[in-house]
Amino acid sequence: MFRIAICDDESCFLLQEKALIISYMKRNGYDCRIDAFSSGRGLLALRDEVKQYDIIFLDINMEELDGLETAKEVRRYSETTYLVFVTAYLTYAIEGYKVNAIRFLIKDEGNLGPAMRECLDTIMKEKKRSEQKYCFDFVEGTLEVVWKNIIYVESSLHKLIFYMNDRKRSQFTMYDKLDTIETLLQGSEFCRIHKSYLVNLKYVRNLERYRLELHDGTILNIAKGKYLESNRRFLVYQGDL
Repeated sequence: MFRIAICDDESCFLLQEKALIISYMKRNGYDCRIDAFSSGRGLLALRDEVKQYDIIFLDINMEELDGLETAKEVRRYSETTYLVFVTAYLTYAIEGYKVNAIRFLIKDEGNLGPAMRECLDTIMKEKKRSEQKYCFDFVEGTLEVVWKNIIYVESSLHKLIFYMNDRKRSQFTMYDKLDTIETLLQGSEFCRIHKSYLVNLKYVRNLERYRLELHDGTILNIAKGKYLESNRRFLVYQGDL
């Protein structure tokens, strides 16, 4: 079952969004539960429980706490929740990409329906791809891994270290070449930024000349020869999602 939250202080749009989502889910055979919030503070009152949501729709222009600030707080609890901004303006697009918003929907009653369907189609396709599983023989034991839970892979002293977004364990190790893992994950959102680093772009907050920052504050160096391609991949990723 999909868990979805809608956060909008305009009740007419909140109800419209809810109706469009329910219609889409029924038509495509998905079960869902939708929770509605009239403010960002109401949503964030759930604290750690916000990560129960697969998708959160956020109005940007809310009083007290706007959608962008709400999204930044949501990202403290969950890196994998899909964030969708619903707004009357696109001037916030750059800020939205900093929290990995997957779409911006314009509050236009005539176009909101088609935009919502396209948005949900994209999310369903991305979710299916991101939940693809791989089986790895780690030093700690054989484990089936969902690729979206891999933050990055580091090559160090003939050993690979997998840094995971997983409660049970944050790191796993194995003996292999990073080239092998790069080939395995080819076509996904992983980018080789250095001979020692393969990074999931989903977890990248910022990329600037020769360095990359992850959402948890980790800084990784980008090789000079890989900077242009890494920057291009990051921009494409932001534009596609």
